[in-house]
Amino acid sequence: MQSIAAENNLSETAFFVPTEQGFHIRWFTPLVEVDLCGHATLAAAYVIYHYLDYPKDMIQFDSKSGLLTVSRNDDLIALDFPAQPPSVCQTPPEIEQAFGIKPLACLKSEDYIVIFEKAADVLEAQPNYELLKGLDLRGVIITAASNSEDIDFIARFFAPKCGINEDPVTGSAYTQLTPYWAEKLNLSKLKARQMSARGGHLFCELVGDRVKIAGKAISYLTGEINITP
Repeated sequence: MQSIAAENNLSETAFFVPTEQGFHIRWFTPLVEVDLCGHATLAAAYVIYHYLDYPKDMIQFDSKSGLLTVSRNDDLIALDFPAQPPSVCQTPPEIEQAFGIKPLACLKSEDYIVIFEKAADVLEAQPNYELLKGLDLRGVIITAASNSEDIDFIARFFAPKCGINEDPVTGSAYTQLTPYWAEKLNLSKLKARQMSARGGHLFCELVGDRVKIAGKAISYLTGEINITP
């Protein structure tokens, strides 16, 4: 699986197999296996619904992060993941050096969450990836409140130590961002935009110790993989 993910050379490749209750799922970047991945889970659910003719509205995934459930609502696919509320920490010097700007705050959970004052700071960031590779956590999320009335907050995600300089859309990042922004903005339901080159809209909801993250998927290609010894 790791070799296939390296050959794909995408942010993550998901693999799933059927179980008695649903499916078992694993995720790999080009370099490592990860504990949780949102957008690859959404893509896997899309395949199960649209190509395997799965009859139920809810899919149960067994994973390294425990039981994950996915449901569909019209053209949206909603992930139900455990929340990972971040805690305040000192800003690692590598982060300030990599981005060349002092953040308002730094928090950490599975990743470092860097809070910038302005949306422009997120949009214009051009980090030094070599410096970010030296951090002890999976990656770095940069985020700020949005200037748009239709979006509550924006974010970008960098994980060069996992072989991902910048991830297009990172579902697992919002298990950390949603608890933070829900408290900050006093909202339980939030609309987010990941500001990568490809970009993506996410609909997030904090429900107790869980985060629901909804988005859309489309078919890109179907094909076969040749595996040689």
